[in-house]
Amino acid sequence: MRFVLALLAVLGATPALAVLPHEMLADPAQEARARAISQELRCLVCQNQPIDDSNAPLAADLRRLVRERITAGDSDDAVLRYVTQRYGDYVLLKPPVREDTFVLWYGPFAILALALAGAAVYVRRRRPDAAAAPAPLSEDEEARLAALVGEKDRP
Repeated sequence: MRFVLALLAVLGATPALAVLPHEMLADPAQEARARAISQELRCLVCQNQPIDDSNAPLAADLRRLVRERITAGDSDDAVLRYVTQRYGDYVLLKPPVREDTFVLWYGPFAILALALAGAAVYVRRRRPDAAAAPAPLSEDEEARLAALVGEKDRP
């Protein structure tokens, strides 16, 4: 019984879509297009959340704008271009790969490569070398060690 209640609680914890019924378009095909486009646009308030999932007022404004453009007859690409012209590439959850976005796309890989190179250098320097082995004991040191060990063996 507890397992069923826990499972229902986990399933009920899925994120609810923020699109309100009065925002939806009457045509199911247009509404599906609006939902697909809304999943590609970032909420500028919530940042890494699509506008379809955000309750922020700006996200609601963007959802209305997308639906207005679809109702006006714009294609999906035209809607995305329109929103991008008004808000910049930052509004896209997947910004285009261009010269000015190289750091955004490839920066994490460069940082990872630098971290791995640094770790390799660190491990290589910590590895004991054969040249760092201790020098052998002299005859006097061996005799002294033998005497010390001999004293410990006595009761």
